[in-house]
Amino acid sequence: MNKLRTALATAAAAALGLAALATAPAQAAAQPAFLAASQMPPSSTPWTATQVFSGVPENGGALCAPYKIPAQNTRYREFSTELDTNGVQITTVARTEADAVKLVDTLRKALAGCGPLLERQNPGLHAVSASHGKLAVEEGAWVYSLDTADPQIGITDIHLFSVGRDGRTVTYVRWGQMGDLRDAPLAAFKATTRTAVNKLWS
Repeated sequence: MNKLRTALATAAAAALGLAALATAPAQAAAQPAFLAASQMPPSSTPWTATQVFSGVPENGGALCAPYKIPAQNTRYREFSTELDTNGVQITTVARTEADAVKLVDTLRKALAGCGPLLERQNPGLHAVSASHGKLAVEEGAWVYSLDTADPQIGITDIHLFSVGRDGRTVTYVRWGQMGDLRDAPLAAFKATTRTAVNKLWS
């Protein structure tokens, strides 16, 4: 009887071990979800999206916040249209929720101060940053814009940014095209931001 009990216990332990091995890869593979091309603000030509890559895009990843987002535990997807409208979503999972809060604060400060910083770095460039408020989604999301004009070459560009958080996960979204703030789909971008944050772990 003791031998039987030992055999059953050993078999049960082995079964539990196999179950743990079976579930571990699935848990490890769990990753935040990304926006689809169709979830970007409406455009006169369709959006296309790349696959999701590991790390951050080139040049530190985030316009107005280069090298602020760590490459570790980070993935990104880029978006574009035929009319040079473009965008990116960068999502990172921080080690702790406190680290995620700190990263959001860092990104918000960088986005809010981007215009003056660009003017200091590029004499002759006119750059204005503006805050467009907080969105009530998960732990919150914040929206900013950057309006730039280069009189020497006669080009104006407008970018919209957002940074949002769901627990330990932080996502940064950027949209950009030629033009100024009057041309930007601000309301639609806010809707895109809500979708991006809600979709992370939905």
